Amino acid sequence: MKSQWKKYKQNKLAQGIFLLIYIGITSLSLFMAQRSVTAFLLLLSSLLLLYFTNFKNLTKWLIAGIVLVFLLPFTASNGDAYQSYMEVATLVGIYISMALGLNIVVGMTGLLDLGFIAFFAVGAYTYGIFATAQAANFMPFGSFPLSGESFWIFILIGCFVAAIFGLLLGIPVLRVKGDYLAIVTLGFGEIIRIIFNNLDRPLNITNGAMGIASVTPPRLFGIDFLYPSQFYYIVLVILLFTIFTVRRFEHSKIGRSWKAVRENEIAAQAMGVPLVRTKLMAFAIGASFSGMMGVVFAAKQAFVDPTSFTLLESITILVMVILGGMGSVPGVILGAAVMTILNLQVLTEVTNWLNQLNSTGVFSIPDALSPSKMQRLIFGLLLILFALYRPKGLLPAKNHVYNEKELQEGCTKDNGDNLKSIPEHSQIEKAQEV
Repeated sequence: MKSQWKKYKQNKLAQGIFLLIYIGITSLSLFMAQRSVTAFLLLLSSLLLLYFTNFKNLTKWLIAGIVLVFLLPFTASNGDAYQSYMEVATLVGIYISMALGLNIVVGMTGLLDLGFIAFFAVGAYTYGIFATAQAANFMPFGSFPLSGESFWIFILIGCFVAAIFGLLLGIPVLRVKGDYLAIVTLGFGEIIRIIFNNLDRPLNITNGAMGIASVTPPRLFGIDFLYPSQFYYIVLVILLFTIFTVRRFEHSKIGRSWKAVRENEIAAQAMGVPLVRTKLMAFAIGASFSGMMGVVFAAKQAFVDPTSFTLLESITILVMVILGGMGSVPGVILGAAVMTILNLQVLTEVTNWLNQLNSTGVFSIPDALSPSKMQRLIFGLLLILFALYRPKGLLPAKNHVYNEKELQEGCTKDNGDNLKSIPEHSQIEKAQEV
């Protein structure tokens, strides 16, 4: 059995045929059975199977793009559950982007942040205030609400404003770490939420606990974006940009600096890594992704209020990072997807199924013990199990492994080539200098 599995792992043709059959069957199942949550989840899991194949990265991205851009929306659009499926997929993309931003701070830099949801709130309120008549309360010029075309500019504005707030958070916490850093960031998140909750007097800016309603929807080429199926493509584009940017940072000089700070700050500083700039960049870049998705969230919900940005949401995003694997981009994507789908669909469907059994008299279960109300308990049990049996997460971070002998042989060969190219008298002079 093991030999057959090894042969399969090395055979790209067999992997391609199996993946093609799997995607075809799950797509057909979702198209035929529109209310099948199982078919929807199985089609999404094809992306996980694609990750474990031996195809080139470009091939994987092309196949994933076909599944996400064409197959998933088309096969799910044949019934009444289309918008609910797209709602789940949209929220999955939003949480993945936020988890990737937090992964820069926690997973790559090693800075425990418990107030990350504050940057999401900043992005949401940035668009919510100016996309409603709320801005007219304090802006002496301009006509509000702004048109839906301004949404596309506010994605960049939300990114920039959240990055500034990330810097404001990073500056006072440069000298603290560990538990003290967690306490400071927790306080920052709560301060932002309380400010938005009380910023309705003496000048009404956020409308306080009542929230901001009737947010102007995005508009492009005269089309208003009102449905989750439309926001799905906006989130998908931002998510692809986020993944590309995070991957580029991960393997860049700044990414290696983040990992050096995570492992040992003193050693990193001794090797020339600027701690202040490195930490501030981590906070700012991580916050910027959350700010962009905050703008999308405000436009999609058409309503913003402080109850959407509690400490529990920050903990949930942190759990996504830990569950997937800190520092691992594929792991964080998987952890965020699992947590979001488990919360929005799986537990809800299990609760509905148990309620049906309860109503038909098969057995009786108290309403307080329904899975949808016990989700925090279920998440806690999952974390305990993974901490015991999978402490590095679902997909742990992988570091590049270099062959020491090949590096030494390459250096020796290069030195030999360089000596051959140097004139003989130069070699004698170098020998005398030595």
